[in-house]
Amino acid sequence: MTKLEIIVASTRPGRVGLPVAKWFEGEAKTHGGFDEVEIVDLAEVNLPFFNEAKHPRLREYEHQHTKDWSAKVAEADAFAFVMPEYNHGFNAELKNALDYLHHEWLYKAAGLVSYGGVAAGTRATQMIKPVLAVLRMTTVAEAVSIPFVQQFLEDGVIVPNDVMTTAVKAMLDELVRVAETLKPLRKDS
Repeated sequence: MTKLEIIVASTRPGRVGLPVAKWFEGEAKTHGGFDEVEIVDLAEVNLPFFNEAKHPRLREYEHQHTKDWSAKVAEADAFAFVMPEYNHGFNAELKNALDYLHHEWLYKAAGLVSYGGVAAGTRATQMIKPVLAVLRMTTVAEAVSIPFVQQFLEDGVIVPNDVMTTAVKAMLDELVRVAETLKPLRKDS
């Protein structure tokens, strides 16, 4: 069994991240490379600003919200981070969610689905890559970058163009390959 979790990074009212994630979820299910595909919405996870007394590497979590978050992340083999760009970077809620844990992220595949204006969220994707690397996640080179995202939104649903559809398939192909390759490394972590 191989599981993909689609992490919706934006938590603000009026966000586009959830429609993007739902579109991506449909594409991932149609692709068929993962046995299970699930959207994990950080707005619903609702983690407070990091409040554990001990370092995440110790796995000595004191709060139930951390224990729940740990279990959710641990069950995945790969992630697709659906993320906006805020001031040339990725948003604080996503950074906070990453910082809560350590072992649970190790040796898992990561794909980046970004959206925004002219830059399509690509500056945010460049900023998150070193964070994912220190968590020993493998970010695939293939990505989905959606410029001027509002043009693809009709009645709350993303209507993709051919470039987006092609990019999703390429990224999912690689996520499946990398997730399977990394599985043996997680047995010792």
